[in-house]
Amino acid sequence: MIFKKKEPPKAKPRRFRKYFWGAVIVFHIGGFMASIHAVVSVRTPQGAIAWAVSLNTFPYVSLPAYLVFGRTKFEGYVAARRDATEGTRYLVKAVEDDLKEFLLPEQEMVANLRALEGLAKLPLTERNNVELLIDGEEAFASMFKAIEEAQDYILVQFYIVRDDQIGTELAELLAKKAREGLKVYFLYDEVGSVHLSAAYSRNLREAGVEVSDFNTRKGLRNRFQLNFRNHRKTIVTDGRVGFVGGLNVGDEYLGRDEAVGPWRDTHARLAGPSVLALQLAFVEDWRWATGNLPEIDWEPVPAEVGDTAVLIIPSGPADEMETAELAFIHAINSAEERVWIATPYFVPEHGVVSALRLACLRGVEVKVLLPDESDGFLVDRAAWSHFRELEGSGVRFYRWGPGFLHEKVMLVDRSAAVIGTANFDNRSFRLNFEIAACVIGEEFADKVANMLETDFANAHEMTIAELEEKGAFFDLCVKVSRLFSPIL
Repeated sequence: MIFKKKEPPKAKPRRFRKYFWGAVIVFHIGGFMASIHAVVSVRTPQGAIAWAVSLNTFPYVSLPAYLVFGRTKFEGYVAARRDATEGTRYLVKAVEDDLKEFLLPEQEMVANLRALEGLAKLPLTERNNVELLIDGEEAFASMFKAIEEAQDYILVQFYIVRDDQIGTELAELLAKKAREGLKVYFLYDEVGSVHLSAAYSRNLREAGVEVSDFNTRKGLRNRFQLNFRNHRKTIVTDGRVGFVGGLNVGDEYLGRDEAVGPWRDTHARLAGPSVLALQLAFVEDWRWATGNLPEIDWEPVPAEVGDTAVLIIPSGPADEMETAELAFIHAINSAEERVWIATPYFVPEHGVVSALRLACLRGVEVKVLLPDESDGFLVDRAAWSHFRELEGSGVRFYRWGPGFLHEKVMLVDRSAAVIGTANFDNRSFRLNFEIAACVIGEEFADKVANMLETDFANAHEMTIAELEEKGAFFDLCVKVSRLFSPIL
């Protein structure tokens, strides 16, 4: 019997090689297409060049990064806003008509205020009462009291909500009011509240509360978009009382986290027609998230006590202009005596830096208050880079030391104060949905000044010697961190 020698099987191409080269081709084609998009859409020439080069030379890392961080306009929200405006135009017109009796008299509307109104696309109203709320205990006590006293509806929106002691107290109070028959709407950001348990939302819904996350990735074009955040922190009850400021819902905001220590923050309680502007911002966000409109009241009611002028300034990546940054630049450029800023993160772009330099040249006192220990490595080092850049310009920097400083406050001269949710960084100026109350009046400005004077007294002034003492490696980290400023 003759046996034929078996030939060895022919080597088959390794399957992973096909996948490997296929992936390479896909990444390079995708990188090329994304680079075209970057060239025509990225805000600055420097940014467009950086993205174009990286997307074509090393798309394996830069393409995923561009899908998440590359866009500065929330296109899906722009379209939804346009549709919502068409659907609620009658409502906006009715509110504008009702607010006419609360508008600032024509002879008092100086050009500076007109410009801010144009940015906000909302009117400055009188007959408001504004209460300064310093730190968590005072702020949450006031917010919980307003919720308890609500008669018709409650709107709640926060960037961070935690399922801890204060979060549980809020949920129990909202559930109680819903069971009493009030309409309660609860909106949170899914990125900021990523650790919020499903049981938290489920328990609220079972009590009758309407709950939704902001739904940033809604729509096909936003499927990979995690860069936009809804950073707003507001409460409105019955369209008559509202709250805005830096506080989220978590025990650390009341100084209960021993690892962080004391928590310094500021909120404001509003009563009067300005509350309707807070309400409008919430409705716009709620419509984006759910497709529905809350059943609420739109009749403006003046505050029982007080006659303060207030302008609510919502801002976000769906705006036609860069509302937040332009508002801050305009306020700094309008200053004649002083600009005091308190912010946890100071990573501004060139326009803000130039405005601060010019203010100092005009003889304006410019002081910036930061936390001594930041909760972010890159933003802290980037802030040091701006201190180096502005060193010698007249801008004075202070670092607050007892714990973590999280307030977002700006004082301009002796007549205007801004309390809101926006930090002095690119993320708040361009990528986040933010909101602020600009309060016009010497009485409130004096209260803010007294508060900030106490904060400055608990801080130490930064010096260039302090930076030099940190060594060469720290200085290198400062310079490298500056490169990441656009996405911090």
